[in-house]
Parts: sequence; structure tokens; C-alpha cells
Amino acid sequence: MPKFKPSIALREHMLNGHPITILEALLLFGVQSPNRTLTTFKKNGFLIASRQVQMAKVITRINKYTVCKVPEGLPYKEIQLTEYWIKK
Repeated sequence: MPKFKPSIALREHMLNGHPITILEALLLFGVQSPNRTLTTFKKNGFLIASRQVQMAKVITRINKYTVCKVPEGLPYKEIQLTEYWIKK
């Protein structure tokens, strides 16, 4: 039985057109070093684009797969995270 490989799962997710943040890479795929993984993707010839998005948008996406609650009082609608995707 093949073993689960977090970086491969992340790459396939991104190749299917889904953007990803560092938070999602950790929580949903178990990628322990998301920045290093994205750098490896770039070295392998993938064009990685990025933009800033509200953390509220990311939490909504995460909650489609698991439960993620922000701490009370955290201004998560004001916090910006970097979202990455593979350009085609």
C-alpha cells in the first residue's frame, strides 16, 4: 500500500486549480515546511503566484474539511494571509 506523501497531495491539490495558504498546507495536508515545499515546486519548474487574502476567507475554506475556530478577540477579518497557486 502506498504511503501518503503530504507534498505530493499538496501539489495535486494546487494542480487541480485550488489556491493554498501556509495554514491550509499545515492543517489539511500535514506539510511540515510549506515554504520549503513551495520552493521545491518552483525549482521543479512550476510557476507559483501569490496574493494577499483575508484570513476569514481562508478559515471558511478550511471549515469545509475540518473544524477550525479562531481565538475570541482575534481580528481575523483584518488579518491578511498569503495565498499561493500554480499558474498554468
